[in-house]
Amino acid sequence: MKNKTLAAWLAFVGGPVGLHRFYLHGLADLPGWLLPIPTALGIYGVERVQQFGQDDHYSWVLIPLLGLTIAGCALRAILFALMAPDAWNARYNPAAPLDAAAGETRWLTVGAIVLSLLVGTSVLMASLAFGFQRYFEYQIEEARKISQ
Repeated sequence: MKNKTLAAWLAFVGGPVGLHRFYLHGLADLPGWLLPIPTALGIYGVERVQQFGQDDHYSWVLIPLLGLTIAGCALRAILFALMAPDAWNARYNPAAPLDAAAGETRWLTVGAIVLSLLVGTSVLMASLAFGFQRYFEYQIEEARKISQ
């Protein structure tokens, strides 16, 4: 029996490394194995900023990858938590009755929704703001070079 609350929390906490995919689909799940790649690239982008400063062009692309991965996993946690119990059981517990307890929404499920919404939107907006700010500052610097 796949528990909806556990899947939502795994998507929120361990989603960027694919824990929710492995829980729901098993260790043979290819997207679960590919999910850590953008996470690792984003972490590498953060390390590049710490090492080379904010003028590093690669970090402008790599850091938003981490933010988009975290925000996407938070969105997946919200979608899991908001799924109707009968739809959850029909999809992830096909041998169980549609009203099985594994698909019920509990207070911990609502907590996963709230935290996923809070963290997911914050990380998404911060990563987009970082990427766009650095891009537009670069465009202004290049325009100054051309005008001189």
